[in-house]
Amino acid sequence: MDEKFPVPPPQPTGLYAYKVFGVLDNCLPAVLADVYMDLDYRKQWDDYVEELYEKECNGKTVVYWQVKYPYPMYYRDYVYVRQRRDLDMDGRKILVVLAQSTSVPQIPERSGVVRVNQYKQSLAIESDGKKGSRVFMYYFDNPGGLLPSWLINWATKGSVPLFLKDLANACQNYPRRA
Repeated sequence: MDEKFPVPPPQPTGLYAYKVFGVLDNCLPAVLADVYMDLDYRKQWDDYVEELYEKECNGKTVVYWQVKYPYPMYYRDYVYVRQRRDLDMDGRKILVVLAQSTSVPQIPERSGVVRVNQYKQSLAIESDGKKGSRVFMYYFDNPGGLLPSWLINWATKGSVPLFLKDLANACQNYPRRA
């Protein structure tokens, strides 16, 4: 990925939201979107996943995702809804994935784990005209707890590009690769 621009978050928290623009070579758009949506496969390639599943709650599919944080920090968990749409925009195929935190009584907070209540991610993918994907991603989360915002911003600045690199590698090894 080429560029990332910190932008103000939705609410004043002292934390940055990130916009990422770039190209993932040798990763077709449909494969990239499938890898992003395949939670079972993510458990294989994402070393930070402690627990990850979907559950039907109140007529909607909700994702529970528990993320490993390094000692001495508490693990974080996310409860969110997501959707994928494959759009045709004047002949351009754009794949869009939207995710946003939610709260449902069927997935209560757990002792010893910090719930991330502010999470939003938008991903748009299209072909680069070769064998890769042009990608736009907007990302914001507030991991909560007592971490200072400067530390969170510093960690996120490095973790977002690392996640995209891991995602690109996961595309290369995806068993259902087109």
